[in-house]
Amino acid sequence: MPDEFSMIRNWMQHRRTSHPRTVVDVGDDAAAIAPTPGRHQLITCDTMVETIHFLPRTMSPWDIGWKCMAANVSDIAAMGGEPAFALVSIGAPREGYGSEGALDELVLGLMTCAEQWGVHVIGGDTVRSPKHLTITVSLLGEVEAGRALTRSNARPGDVVFVTGSLGDAAAGLHYLLHTSPEARTASYARLVKRHQQPVPQVAAGRRMAASGLRVACDDVSDGLAQEAWEIAEASEVCIVLEAERMPYSDEVLAYAEELGADPADWALFGGEDFQLLGTTDPAAFERLSRDMVKEGLSLIPIGRVESGPAEVVWLKQGKREKMRQRGYNHFADG
Repeated sequence: MPDEFSMIRNWMQHRRTSHPRTVVDVGDDAAAIAPTPGRHQLITCDTMVETIHFLPRTMSPWDIGWKCMAANVSDIAAMGGEPAFALVSIGAPREGYGSEGALDELVLGLMTCAEQWGVHVIGGDTVRSPKHLTITVSLLGEVEAGRALTRSNARPGDVVFVTGSLGDAAAGLHYLLHTSPEARTASYARLVKRHQQPVPQVAAGRRMAASGLRVACDDVSDGLAQEAWEIAEASEVCIVLEAERMPYSDEVLAYAEELGADPADWALFGGEDFQLLGTTDPAAFERLSRDMVKEGLSLIPIGRVESGPAEVVWLKQGKREKMRQRGYNHFADG
């Protein structure tokens, strides 16, 4: 296997674009970038760990690279920002995901995702891991000063909305874990792809930020219920989610029917759909919806914001039920 430095040189060849604001690129002790006047910097970080976030039977190395970059891009999208620069750190074992071919494939997936959303990889680190693969991406983005979409912007009377269907990624993971490779069919290929190669909603986030309207926003990474709780607590409001308005894809409905499952469980608690969850007042919602349609995007109303204690309520067939904070939590008991 080549040494660390030759591997990095080879990986950097996957970059197909340069960034005009890069002052010092890969090759020095640190990169240097020029800030854009009138914009605020956004910074996020996400880590994926073998056995916790992926297994050989659920994710190829290419998928892992794509997904780790996509998860970070989604965080920038939730702030209404534009992703720009990334640092990548990889801890690799000697075998399995850490083999030379697997690492090359992982980096190719990561770089492919980065290129699609205009991200320039400007550095990082590689280390040997004793057993499992870990990958961390730190991403820098920008948003116009004063235009960041935050969780604390929700107000009573707002419409609660999402940018697309929910539960696809969790259903795809369930399918991968409970169906042998030889038994898988094309019927649920979309669900599998939504789990392995999620699509961050950058265009929708940018449109919301550009509107100048008051919007609270979060990305659906840990499940709709958890993200709704985060907005409710940050804004000190009650968020009501209406069961009958949940947007499910035909594939999720078909798979749920096949299993006798409730698709709401995947949507509320599964996570990794990376749609945007937001709130804004009804007039702004109508305006944003019209603007989104013109760009081939959508906003789907799924509830409302009420005054009261910070909580999330599930409204189904007229019955209100307070939801527990139950999304994926790495350090929760059990």
